[in-house]
Amino acid sequence: MPHERISYTDRFDDPKLAGVMKTTVSLRATNFGTELNIVQDGIPEPIPVEACYLGWQESLALLAKLVEAEVTE
Repeated sequence: MPHERISYTDRFDDPKLAGVMKTTVSLRATNFGTELNIVQDGIPEPIPVEACYLGWQESLALLAKLVEAEVTE
C-alpha cells in the first residue's frame, strides 16, 4: 500500500531454518513524526523472537544515524 505499508517474504538458505517469513512494515503519520509497526510471521523456531527484536532495533538505530540531521552550534 503506497506510503502506508510494505510487505515482503524471505527465506534462509540454511535447510535448518526452513520456511517462509513474512514481514509487514506499517507507517502512520502522527503529530510528532511517523509511527512504525513491524510484524514478522513464520520466523524459524531456532531463532529467538528476542533476536529479531534486537536486530530491528539495531537496524533502526543505524538508519536514524543516516537520516537525522546533525545539529552543531
